[in-house]
Amino acid sequence: MKFGKYLEERKAQLPKEHADHCIDYVALKLLLKEEVYPNSIKLEPTSQTWSLHNEGISFSELVSDRLRKLQTCEATFVDQLDVQVEKCSTYFETESAKLMEMYESLQTHSDVVVSAQLYQSVLALEKFVFLNYTGIVKILKKNDRHSGLSISEPYLHRVGCLPLVRAEKLSALKQSLMYEMSQQHLKPQDNAPFPSPVMMRSRSSNTKSTTALPSSPLQPNQRVLVSLSGPHGTDIIGAVLDSVSKHNCVVEDLMFSRLYHNVTFGVLITLTSDNVSIFRDLADQARKWDAALTFDVPDTQATEPAIKHKDQDKKSDSRKDVFLPPSLEQAPYSGRTKYAATVLNQKGLTSEFLFKWTQLLLENKISVEKMRRLNVGDGKVQCADYQLSVPEGLSIENMKKQLIDLSRSFGTDVALQTDNVFRKNKRLVVFDMDSTLIQQEVIDEIARHAGVMDKVSAITEAAMNGEIDFKESLRRRVALLQGTNVDVLRAVRDTLTFTEGARFLCRALKRLGFKLAVISGGFIPLANYVKAELGLDYAFANQLKVSSDGLFLTGETVGPIVDGLRKAELLEVIAQAEGVTLDQVIAVGDGANDLWMLGKAGLGIAFNAKPRVQEQAQTRINQKSLRYVLSLLGYSDEDMQQLHDHY
Repeated sequence: MKFGKYLEERKAQLPKEHADHCIDYVALKLLLKEEVYPNSIKLEPTSQTWSLHNEGISFSELVSDRLRKLQTCEATFVDQLDVQVEKCSTYFETESAKLMEMYESLQTHSDVVVSAQLYQSVLALEKFVFLNYTGIVKILKKNDRHSGLSISEPYLHRVGCLPLVRAEKLSALKQSLMYEMSQQHLKPQDNAPFPSPVMMRSRSSNTKSTTALPSSPLQPNQRVLVSLSGPHGTDIIGAVLDSVSKHNCVVEDLMFSRLYHNVTFGVLITLTSDNVSIFRDLADQARKWDAALTFDVPDTQATEPAIKHKDQDKKSDSRKDVFLPPSLEQAPYSGRTKYAATVLNQKGLTSEFLFKWTQLLLENKISVEKMRRLNVGDGKVQCADYQLSVPEGLSIENMKKQLIDLSRSFGTDVALQTDNVFRKNKRLVVFDMDSTLIQQEVIDEIARHAGVMDKVSAITEAAMNGEIDFKESLRRRVALLQGTNVDVLRAVRDTLTFTEGARFLCRALKRLGFKLAVISGGFIPLANYVKAELGLDYAFANQLKVSSDGLFLTGETVGPIVDGLRKAELLEVIAQAEGVTLDQVIAVGDGANDLWMLGKAGLGIAFNAKPRVQEQAQTRINQKSLRYVLSLLGYSDEDMQQLHDHY
């Protein structure tokens, strides 16, 4: 919402005479646009600027010419602003005097109805003060930004000394009225800073009056966002809170960010009075700590918690526009969903990739709410975690296709997942074994010893790419092993190579309280070995049939085949046994037969997977190490080091 529109809406809620004496923000803005902006000292390398340079005009002459013109324009603007400030300030003093006279007359002839009406008038005048002071600040900011000058601070310091801002008498009058009405048994509701609308009884009679205290637009519950930025760390926090506490403001939200020595502290407050002298105090604190002060009025002034409910669209049109996020760190837009994105490249995130990634976000109207580096400082950013605000109408499937293209172009992973409580509360991780926890495909290794490597490998490749049904491919490959000595399993076991980061990941997950399982389309003797080596809790795989003397493989399997569907079923069985929901399950695999398992889990990760698997999986990791599974959960390298040190 543009401030001019906001100001007009608020003026319409005031008594007409108050509104008529507010500053003419629109006229001042038009003056800036027509007179000041064209002569701004903020020089741009426009065609006009460079043409002047080409005609032999030096840069100093260009600046001097602009300053001469700007001097006249700025003087005109300040003169007009002075007229507007004088108009509203004089009116304020006159109205304050009237209210004081009314109050004094009540001391000799007390009337509860008149007291309530007077209280309404006081609050309306306070609202008049706040709107005008806010309008003055806004128009000065516009002038500073577009003229290239900085006159806001000295001008506001002068305005801060006016009765319009100080308003001590008006504040004292309001306090007196509140006290007197409380003595008349007109107590405010619990936690309400001012009396709520009630039925009032006149002292002079037993008749009831329906005169109510002011409606919410006139009550001094204005929300204001204040921020102070500077080089003094915790002192900045204290400086803001000193002024906020002195004026007894309600703190609704706060946030703090640091960039080495420079910090920003922001606080969303509700004024318990529209006496804007708090801003004079904040300006004094800003000067004291050499800090930059900004304050703003949120586009909407909701009087209820601004969390979007499912039935919000069923409410009135006016309610649809009333949206304030539940946190200052969230984008102030309704109809959004929170996502987390992890971007990862072991060789470093290039500036070109980061630019293209940001452009993709902009094209899809996605807002960045937070971003932080997850890897330790080694001269480059390798992994970063983003919190995103995504429009609800955006096709996530189309977005993921764009991410795959971006990832392939830069060799960089982008993992997008819903950012909710379950992202941080996973409890079970289920792994595929071959080419995931270990680097080999065990059936290929058995075939190597059996001398049928080429035939088995071709079938394996076709199965991994989804070209052959897994059960059929397993039947064909196992049949080729007929007559192989069972000692081959021990020989293969001794040559298994664990994937980089597998041991660390499993130790870290166990340290965090996770349950771990391997569900493999391979064979149970080797799955049990992997389970023991990595400290897993469960192991499921296919069972090879052996001859009656126990010496040779028969070329057949025993029991249910662990194919893709069976993997998904076993995942659910383990989750139920451990009492966790599927949202709390992570599945990691690389082959087409893992897709059912990856789709069933709350977070399915395709690890160095085939192209088809990557296209269908929720997220992808194409780095060498499995430790990056922790990165997708938001863990930093420092977190991982702590897990390593405390193992």
